[in-house]
Amino acid sequence: MRRAQEAKMQSIRSCIVGGLRVCRRQPPRWTLQPAGPCSWASTRGLDPEVPSGEAKCKGGLEDFHAKLAAGPSLQHFLQDAGAVQETHRLPAEAAEDSAPYLGSSTLADAPRKVYLETYGCQMNVNDTEIAWSILQKNGYLRTSSLEEADVVLLVTCSIREKAEQTIWNRLRYLTALKSKRPRLQAPLRIGILGCMAERLKEKILEREKLVDVVAGPDSYRDLPRLLAVAETGQQAANVLLSLDETYADILPVHTSTSPTSAFVSIMRGCDNMCTYCIVPFTRGRERSRPVASILQEVQALSDQGVKEVTLLGQNVNSYRDTSEAQFLSATPTQLSRGFSSAYKPKQGGLRFADLLDRVSAIDPEMRIRFTSPHPKDFPDEVFQLMKERHNICKHLHLPVQSGSTRILEAMRRGYTREAYLALVHLIRDSLPDVTLSSDVIAGFCGETEDDHRQTLSLLREVGYNTAFIFAYSMREKTRAFHRLQDDVPPEVKQRRLKELMTVFREEASWANAAAVGRVQVVLVESTSKRSALDLCGRNDGNIKVIFPDVEVDDGTGMGSQVRVQPGDYVLVKLQ
Repeated sequence: MRRAQEAKMQSIRSCIVGGLRVCRRQPPRWTLQPAGPCSWASTRGLDPEVPSGEAKCKGGLEDFHAKLAAGPSLQHFLQDAGAVQETHRLPAEAAEDSAPYLGSSTLADAPRKVYLETYGCQMNVNDTEIAWSILQKNGYLRTSSLEEADVVLLVTCSIREKAEQTIWNRLRYLTALKSKRPRLQAPLRIGILGCMAERLKEKILEREKLVDVVAGPDSYRDLPRLLAVAETGQQAANVLLSLDETYADILPVHTSTSPTSAFVSIMRGCDNMCTYCIVPFTRGRERSRPVASILQEVQALSDQGVKEVTLLGQNVNSYRDTSEAQFLSATPTQLSRGFSSAYKPKQGGLRFADLLDRVSAIDPEMRIRFTSPHPKDFPDEVFQLMKERHNICKHLHLPVQSGSTRILEAMRRGYTREAYLALVHLIRDSLPDVTLSSDVIAGFCGETEDDHRQTLSLLREVGYNTAFIFAYSMREKTRAFHRLQDDVPPEVKQRRLKELMTVFREEASWANAAAVGRVQVVLVESTSKRSALDLCGRNDGNIKVIFPDVEVDDGTGMGSQVRVQPGDYVLVKLQ
């Protein structure tokens, strides 16, 4: 009986649940192995009452059944399980709050320090704030020192090859740093978050083996579990795309160095499926955040003294909230005149103009911006609202991509050159002081010299204040990758890129020169990087303004002078 008891004790295994050690007994295992032509031997510890099995089986099947009958019964399992459950039952609160993936060495005992780096667009800045909010609630600390970090997370961009190459170079530096880490310290864990994680998960994990954690844009809630798995020495990944994840219930921890401005995500994903764009494959389908949660976050930012909020989305002005039944009967808005979409019109829902109306009414002294829109989703009511509300900034990002109708069709943009220019004229008629910015691609598939000249002429005709111009970079999974040829030579792309940049700068200098001598309201952001004697801020048109850091009249009419601080509005005469 002593041997039997020892065998049972050896079969007791322990597991960790929420930092508590819970012992669970498992019955002795029976593994049947062939011991000869007509016999079976058991790997169970010997028991005086159990036949040794050395004798040859004469009855065959009868002898086999006899051995099974001598094993543990169903009652044996039930008794053991009942005893353990009764002895080690967790309190209700612990059962609800426990994190079964956390080990006995919890973060409360030894908090882990996280170092976050952000690459790419404003959406990635907001993603960083969401990820940090989740990690902070799970006991992590944040550090601005790479040398102090236990975990390094890179929030990545996949829009162009150059952006990805930057991450690959950074990863190789971090893995070298990881290999030099002193043995007395816990191993450094490296994670890739965001679009690059979604697009290159197999390469990152299997081929390069440079990281411990891979998390796509829709799996930030899973970060604590993924990092816990990584602590065991295994790689962990979650790159599942969601049809409904908006992180609406998570209040981002704003990490901007400027206390005056903040980003608020209102929707995620994109349904436009432009042939060159990787976003639908890394960010998933469009889904909009409930308006109530957006208004709550903007109100909280206003209470904190934030003076400028930028509403974010991959296709921000296609916002459509269907979270409440009353929104489903809303009158559908029309596309911009002369524009079409790659998908069927979506019926019902609270639209972008309604959201903009509600957000701008929260705090009349808080500036409201939004990016990045698609030209097709600009009904007239948006321009009318911008004209009526002084706190909605008179700046529009209007991505054109190309000035050639033929190339626009190949890109599946849903408009012609003529329709785009008609929209520009409508905007300037409605908002005479508006500033415009745009995105332009040089050397898209099949682009000829004539197509390129048409883009140059469009830049001259519109006269953008700001533009983001890049040479085309083909992305796997996109429609262009599968159906078009990247047939413009790299040297031709670079020449066209330089020509586009030259024309843009010429026109932008004329557009910005028109503002010289005018007095404009500027929101002070920080000390200028050029000189500690200057301050910098942005005007209503999102143009950076640099001005002397001097005492100014406090506006009370008493002749008092005050020093300007970040977050103040000041009147600046442009020179």
